[in-house]
Amino acid sequence: MSGISQLRSAADGGRLGGGAPRVVWQSLDADPRIVSARSAAQRIIELGCASHLVWNPLTGDIVQLIPIVRAACSLGSPAGLPPTCPPGPEQAVTIPRPAELAATARGEVFLARVNTEGRLCVQIAVVAHAWEPFTAGSLAGREAIMHWLDSWQIPRSWPAGQPPAFPHGVAAVRSRRLWAHGGHFGASQVPGSLAAGPGALDIERLTSATARPAPSERASRHRDDLAEIFSSRLEAHAPLSRAG
Repeated sequence: MSGISQLRSAADGGRLGGGAPRVVWQSLDADPRIVSARSAAQRIIELGCASHLVWNPLTGDIVQLIPIVRAACSLGSPAGLPPTCPPGPEQAVTIPRPAELAATARGEVFLARVNTEGRLCVQIAVVAHAWEPFTAGSLAGREAIMHWLDSWQIPRSWPAGQPPAFPHGVAAVRSRRLWAHGGHFGASQVPGSLAAGPGALDIERLTSATARPAPSERASRHRDDLAEIFSSRLEAHAPLSRAG
C-alpha cells in the first residue's frame, strides 16, 4: 500500500492457498488516543501474530507489516495488546492467548490453514476496543484503505452480516459456507476463531462508497442545521426598518 508507513514483520503466514478474496477486521483492545499505529504494529510483531495493516482510525495512521500477496498470521487467535487499564465488568471475558493456542499440534496446523485461505486474506488490526466499535468514531484513513482493497478487487460485501456485539463474538456461529464467499468479515466470524472482536461494527459506514459521519458528527450537523433554519426564520419575520 503506497503512501503509508512500512514496518516489515520478519515472519508471515506463508503462501496463500487460493479461493475467494477476503478482508478480516480485528480490534487490538487498545485506546487509539494513547496507542499509535506504529507502536501497536511493533507489539503484534513481537507477539508473533502480525496482520497486514495496523490502523489507528482516530489519527488516520496506517502501518503495513506484510505484503498483501503473502499470508498474515493473526487469525485463529484473539488479536489484542496487553490492556492499558484493568478491564471493567463488560470486558471480563477470559480468552486464550496465541501462545496457549499454539501449544498443540492441532492448533498450529489450524492457524497455518486459516491464515492462507483465499487468494487474498487481508487482515487489518485496528487500534480500538471491541466493546466500543471503532465505526462509532472517526474513521480517518478509511478511504485510503478501501481504495487499496478495491484495487485488489475485493468485494465490499459482508456475507456473514454485522459482526456480533462484544462479548457475544466469543460464542458466535462461524460459518465455513459464508466464509467461502469472500468479502469482509469480523475476526469473530472466522471459522474456528476464538476472537471476541471487533464488536458490532457499522458495516455500512465502514465499507460503503460514501461513508456516513459518526453519530456525534451527525448530531452536531443536525444542531447546526436547526440553528441555521431558526436564524433564517427570525430574519424573515424581523420588522422592516422605516425610512425617515
